[in-house]
Amino acid sequence: MIRYEKLNNQYTDRIDCPGTEKHYRLTRSSREDRKDNTETTWCVMIEKFLPLLEPIQQITVYEDDVWVITFPKCGTTWTQEMVWLLNNGLDYDRAGKLSLEDRFPFLELSGALTLMDGDSVGRVQDLKRPRHIKSHLPMMLLPEAVATVRPKIIYVSRNPKDAATSFYHHYRNIVGYDGPKEYFFDAFLNDSLIYAPFGRHVRDYWEYSKNPVGNCLFLTYEQMKRDLGGVIAKVSTFLGKHYTESEVIELKDHLSVDAMRNNKSCNMDDLLEWARKTNYSDERKQNTKNEFKFIRSGTVGSYQQDMDEEYVQRFEQYEKSIIQGTDFNFFF
Repeated sequence: MIRYEKLNNQYTDRIDCPGTEKHYRLTRSSREDRKDNTETTWCVMIEKFLPLLEPIQQITVYEDDVWVITFPKCGTTWTQEMVWLLNNGLDYDRAGKLSLEDRFPFLELSGALTLMDGDSVGRVQDLKRPRHIKSHLPMMLLPEAVATVRPKIIYVSRNPKDAATSFYHHYRNIVGYDGPKEYFFDAFLNDSLIYAPFGRHVRDYWEYSKNPVGNCLFLTYEQMKRDLGGVIAKVSTFLGKHYTESEVIELKDHLSVDAMRNNKSCNMDDLLEWARKTNYSDERKQNTKNEFKFIRSGTVGSYQQDMDEEYVQRFEQYEKSIIQGTDFNFFF
């Protein structure tokens, strides 16, 4: 059973904004053994998510589902496009005619942005099979049937410094946050923003991927930047597909940062325009110099442009706390 309670602290108060407000802490307790010991896991979501909790828990799951799951801003869009094409015979023509949101919808979208309308869970439920599903949910909030049906899950992680920096820009330009970046970084480091805690999010999927029963492929953003061809081969094998060397080269070109930015089916221009009209302050709406793109830098180490040495050191300590006692590493 999942319980929830209002979460208010100095960090949530500082980052409350039109797109994500009224934070809640959701808690699940699970039996660990026959001695009635329990392990408690928790995460942070916003009030708008609460009506989606039960529908997501009870949604029908199919064995031929393909899920791409990440903590926000860890290469989600990039991975979605790669996975959809690999699982659909590299059908670039069809991919270009349908938006990525149509091909690979975001399960909890209507519960992840305060002012977003619609029924994103119902939309996923009604998808034609095989379904491709995007989510940022931690493992504790996945549908109950995932554990028994075992759909294919592809999880992508990213080093916390770059993830936090990219998420900060997302908060400013999609969510409508106008506060200082330091407040946002503080909330990230203190596990006080939507989908937190980051470390538990990553570690749970890492452990799940090592269990053959899980049917989960774990990737990192850094792997994709370093050897996209190798990652394409790994994902192809996971999906039961095979492509020639020339086809892989063509897909790599299609997935380049510049190509993705110019790809109208992937670049989320409609979402950005919605955000400008819905979440921006009056002052921001009048700023015609905002040239933010949903697909932003697409690099490793982008944090260096936004993070001073104090925060770099704090994030490095945060990284160490995440990987301590595990065989996981953010850079492999």
